[in-house]
Amino acid sequence: MDVEKLARGRYLSLTTFRRDGMPVATPVWVARQGDELVVYTARSSGKVKRLRNNNRVLLAPCDMRGRVTGDVVEGTARLQDDAESAISLIRREYGLQARLLFWWNARHAGDGWVGRQVGIAIRLDGS
Repeated sequence: MDVEKLARGRYLSLTTFRRDGMPVATPVWVARQGDELVVYTARSSGKVKRLRNNNRVLLAPCDMRGRVTGDVVEGTARLQDDAESAISLIRREYGLQARLLFWWNARHAGDGWVGRQVGIAIRLDGS
């Protein structure tokens, strides 16, 4: 499976790994940025903590509840300094749905919520 095919999916299951090797899967929105996929998440999230210890990830198409619907591929993730570009790409990819979510976040988490986010860039192994 390639970056383009994964980026076409509505949701992806992003699996990160705890220190003891236990996998933790989370459904995420994803957008393509060149040869990489990008997502955004809270800077304080478990995903970020796990990625600081182990940058290996697994990706698979899934439904909104995280049920995997396709092949699993391996990748390598890196944290980006900010989430601005990832959020911009997600906003473009998901349209009104993303704009509503971002509006809700700004309203309930404060206007500075973007500053509390971080981007995650993922490169598929072998690409």
